[in-house]
Amino acid sequence: MKDIPTRDRIILALDVETTEAARELVLKTESHLGFYKVGLQLFMAGWFETVDWLVDRGHKVMLDLKFFDIPETVKLAVAAIRDRGVSLATIHGNDPIIRAALEEKGSLRLLAVTVLTSFGEDDLRAMGMTQSIEDLVTFRARRALELGCDGVVSSGMEAARLRKELGEKLLIVTPGIRPGANVLDGADDQTRIMTAKRAIAGGADHVVVGRPISRAKDPIAVIAAMQREIEGVTG
Repeated sequence: MKDIPTRDRIILALDVETTEAARELVLKTESHLGFYKVGLQLFMAGWFETVDWLVDRGHKVMLDLKFFDIPETVKLAVAAIRDRGVSLATIHGNDPIIRAALEEKGSLRLLAVTVLTSFGEDDLRAMGMTQSIEDLVTFRARRALELGCDGVVSSGMEAARLRKELGEKLLIVTPGIRPGANVLDGADDQTRIMTAKRAIAGGADHVVVGRPISRAKDPIAVIAAMQREIEGVTG
């Protein structure tokens, strides 16, 4: 298991509407965390404003824009972010996109999105696909690693198989994390979900957590509880 500081194991998703809300959440949590995710919603609200602010404060940034376009456009997009201090960036895991992104990544680490955690087996059947999600994720992750990608985004349900079959070189980042005894009320837009402890134990290097922390009455208490679970696995 990689030697990753506990405060960097959890990547807090800043899935909020404004840069002001993002800064407020960071200021509440940065005593315990050092890694934050900027997704499409927040990026569209403020462009690079939050990214630059986070980097200036010494935090690591996962820029989760899931680039998916013609290869030349992806190549130019990666070139535009590679020197902004971003630690991780996401691209969709198809061969031409990966190859184009690798040409311009520099020291930026690229994560290939395998299958979105909102997808379930029924969704694959509706698309006419007969393989399981686990098989599809493993196939795409293996191909991404062969092409030179640094890692993948996959649910915790596939992490153990990826780690077993593809080894320690692969960086595995797992979204869809929920507290074991505090699942959100009502419908959840994530289908393949898991606790932080199980995801890390199964082979994930980082877990991406959003609403269980951002909507908590006491975010630090939720973070601390997750970190104790993680330390029980990694320590």
